[in-house]
Amino acid sequence: PTLLGCAVDDQAAIDHRMIELDGTANKSRIGANAVLGVSLACAHAAAALRGVPLYEHLATLYAEASIQRSVTARRDNQQSAIPPHSPRTLPMPMVNMISGGLHAGGNLDFQDFLIMPVGADSFHQGLGWVVAVYRSLGRVLAARGYDAVLVGDEGGYGPRLKSNREAVDLVVEAISAAGFQPGRDLAIALDVASTHFYHNETYRLAAAGNREMTAAELVDELAGWVGSYPIISIEDGCAEDDWDGWRLLTERLGNRVQLIGDDLFSTKSARLARGIERNVANSILIKPNQVGTLTETLQVIAQAKAAGYRTIISARSGETEDTTIAHLAVATAAGQIKIGSVARSERLAKYNELLRIEERLAGRASFAQAPVFSIPAG
Repeated sequence: PTLLGCAVDDQAAIDHRMIELDGTANKSRIGANAVLGVSLACAHAAAALRGVPLYEHLATLYAEASIQRSVTARRDNQQSAIPPHSPRTLPMPMVNMISGGLHAGGNLDFQDFLIMPVGADSFHQGLGWVVAVYRSLGRVLAARGYDAVLVGDEGGYGPRLKSNREAVDLVVEAISAAGFQPGRDLAIALDVASTHFYHNETYRLAAAGNREMTAAELVDELAGWVGSYPIISIEDGCAEDDWDGWRLLTERLGNRVQLIGDDLFSTKSARLARGIERNVANSILIKPNQVGTLTETLQVIAQAKAAGYRTIISARSGETEDTTIAHLAVATAAGQIKIGSVARSERLAKYNELLRIEERLAGRASFAQAPVFSIPAG
């Protein structure tokens, strides 16, 4: 009854009513997943009512959120410079190759070892390169005697390796074995997910013999990797509440690689504002079900872009075959998308939807460029 009589194309009003109905800060009464399902269903219905593709409708909603952000910033005497965009920009995919941490049953501390097709000219070309490297990695793992059959919950291979560093070595080898140049054609991204091995202000890496590290030592370790490998992006390099560690990480690597806050920000406006104020990280992972409504998701994207932070639209480790985030990435010109690997139907559904969007837009679509850094060759 709460939504009875609401106009299906009044997204802000619908989402506001659900927020009021739930009445909790984290939507624990109804549940963020339940709220988001209704929010997205209304967006799909509104796009159908207008007779436009979902990404075009979401682009309209995002423009409204951006305008509201600018008005609020002017009222509060804040800087607001949301860059112009076109809902015809396909995102750069960030694709899981090897899974560790909570995403697999192996022994790796770091959660994801990913690749980005930085040298590709189109989404379909980039995805083709990624598939080639994924298959190449399977052969490399098998040749080394590792299990190339078991995969993690996002589709990446889940072998038991000797160390976290070996995972990067294997991915670089797979890129070369597939006929590509590491760093020029495809670059490496890491999801460290360090909150999961952070206890009592100490980082403990099981794959390094239960080595205990301070934040400064972990930052040194990551900086060494950045100097040795074609790494362009690091997600959650420090734990979500280790703000001092994040400051060290950003000061050390913020001008060299993309530093993504996932657990750090949790798609929450207040946490992002705190990060902006403290000048930590330079990018944010956007997961709609962390915040619970489409309206709030668009507001956080606008907030991040206004502060000059890069935005990466992301799926979850537990996923469905819903493809809305593919449209969201195009609609907001997010620039990047993190779906998982090129395996499992809940991942492939989203990649296939992006391919269909690119085909529909034909020559009118552009392909987002990767963040520009000086990347060492592998």
